[in-house]
Amino acid sequence: MGSGILALGARSMLANQAVLDTIAHNISNANTEGYSRQEVQLATENGRYTGAGFFGRGVKVQTVTRSSDQFLTRETNRNLAASSADEVRLNKLTQLEKALPTGESGIGYAASQMLNSFVDVANQPQDLSARQVTLSRAEELASRMRTAGTQLDELQAGVVADIKTTVDEINSLSAQIADLNQKIASVQGAGHSPNDLLDQRDLLVKNLNQKVQISTVEADDGSLSVFLGGGQQLVLGNNVRTVSVTLDDFDATKVGIAIGSDNTTIPLDDSLISGGTLAGLLTVQNDDIPAAKNLLGQMATAISWRINQQQSFGLNLKTPASAGDPMFDVGAPKVLPNKNNGSSLTTPPVTLSIVDARELQASDYSLEEDGSGGYTLTRLSDNSTWSVVDGDEVDGMKINIDSASFVSGDQFLLRPVGNAASAMRRVLDQPMGIAAANPVIATVDPDNKGTASVASLSIVASPSTAYDTIDVVFTDDAGAYELRDTSSNVLASGTWTAGSPIAYNGFELNLNGVPKNGDTINIKPSTDYSSANNGNALSLLALRDEDLVGRLNQGAAGVAPGATITNAYSQAIGSVGVRVQDAQTQYNISSTLASNSEDLLLNKTGVNLDEEAARLIQFQQSYQASAKILQIAQTVFNTLLDTAR
Repeated sequence: MGSGILALGARSMLANQAVLDTIAHNISNANTEGYSRQEVQLATENGRYTGAGFFGRGVKVQTVTRSSDQFLTRETNRNLAASSADEVRLNKLTQLEKALPTGESGIGYAASQMLNSFVDVANQPQDLSARQVTLSRAEELASRMRTAGTQLDELQAGVVADIKTTVDEINSLSAQIADLNQKIASVQGAGHSPNDLLDQRDLLVKNLNQKVQISTVEADDGSLSVFLGGGQQLVLGNNVRTVSVTLDDFDATKVGIAIGSDNTTIPLDDSLISGGTLAGLLTVQNDDIPAAKNLLGQMATAISWRINQQQSFGLNLKTPASAGDPMFDVGAPKVLPNKNNGSSLTTPPVTLSIVDARELQASDYSLEEDGSGGYTLTRLSDNSTWSVVDGDEVDGMKINIDSASFVSGDQFLLRPVGNAASAMRRVLDQPMGIAAANPVIATVDPDNKGTASVASLSIVASPSTAYDTIDVVFTDDAGAYELRDTSSNVLASGTWTAGSPIAYNGFELNLNGVPKNGDTINIKPSTDYSSANNGNALSLLALRDEDLVGRLNQGAAGVAPGATITNAYSQAIGSVGVRVQDAQTQYNISSTLASNSEDLLLNKTGVNLDEEAARLIQFQQSYQASAKILQIAQTVFNTLLDTAR
């Protein structure tokens, strides 16, 4: 009897000691990240049979378990991956937004100031100080465009650096998971779970999900297999495949992701990386930054091309006078061949030139064979497609294709405006180079009977023939007219209506008043570049109200109007602002879901100090009671010994 009660007391004391140790372990790790509450599982020791029945043999410790919930853990990791992607995208978009400032520090304001400066040039075409102000405003516009473009380039470089850092962290976490897999598998056969090792691995999996969304499968030996990118194996047992950064097939400033081991590397489609910091960075690199660069480049190309064009229509103040020189230069359109192409990479068989910058769209394009001897052009911003051949014009650009050098399977990325802004600069340095004068002037015959007068004479295109003296002669009171040369030969005819110009050989003549039959307006080459000849300066001034950005050529349906330069910049800011707001909304939602799921998981697996304190008192009393049993057993045993003596 004495030895029985002694064994019962000893088992009880040891069991309660184990529980107290575990409670102390819980309390010690209450603030340890990733720690899951542990609990000792007690069970009744099998009874001992006697003739008088079964007598209990006390308590035994079965194992130590940890609180876990696979569903909540997976849900938390998935939400954390989404939240991390949204957070990093929001941070980068916030930086991107700063490249397009509003108000007087913005590009729209600089463009407006530059175009408005032609007012003084038109009022005093020979005033060099007014011309110098225009050049200064032009330099300010080019500088702001260049600064914004450079900031976007620097942001792209920063994103690439962050992608490389994230990939290094992914590889480090994967290696640590593989190492823990080996340790866990080595002790799994003992029949008890290595709780602390499992907690460490779960924390690594959680941290890995914040870098890139993964899926996991647990094996029979307790090891955890990790997969990413649509099922690509990352960790299997203690084997790890390395994630690497590769250069984009088209653009050396962009990177992609690959996974492999030994000598085998598999590129991962960016769309398969759906969560974590890596997914957010790839979205910024592949979508947000290119969209902003194309919007900025579209504006830079359109305004510089249009001003340069109007400059070429007029005459400068040099002696002798000549056509105006270009005022701006921007980054040229680029053709980026796929690095795996069979044709020459240094001299690709595809070239690109600008035909009408007003019709350029804020997009990159892809070009490849269509399988039937032609080529398919795809506008990547909206996936519109065209079947094109050499020399075709689409969206204001001309595509030249050397079919003889084009190798089957070749792919090309066309970038008409993406690099324009970062290279924009003012190239006109001399004030006299501004072409304020028109090459032709119009005068009204003083003997005219009607009230018609010259409202404006604008050059809108390069002349098809050299300018010569002509007369606009009205042949009735209804506006019918003929254009006659100095020999009275009729060159063209038409009917004038109020508000409509008389167009011929690249010029447009607008009238005020009403002409009468026999009225004549003389148009002749200009020889006077004084204050009387400011026609081209007025045309340059009119560009502030011209829809010179984003016209859309719809073929037979005509050309849809674009936007003025200031409106185009406002729209660009609005487009970026929408992206920022969208990213903010997504982050608010995903971060809330991540926080809620973490709270649910913590309620399930975390340490409650109040609960642990209560259990500490409970098992402390049990331990004391077990010690009392041993004390009684000792007293009984001593009594028996005394009796036997």
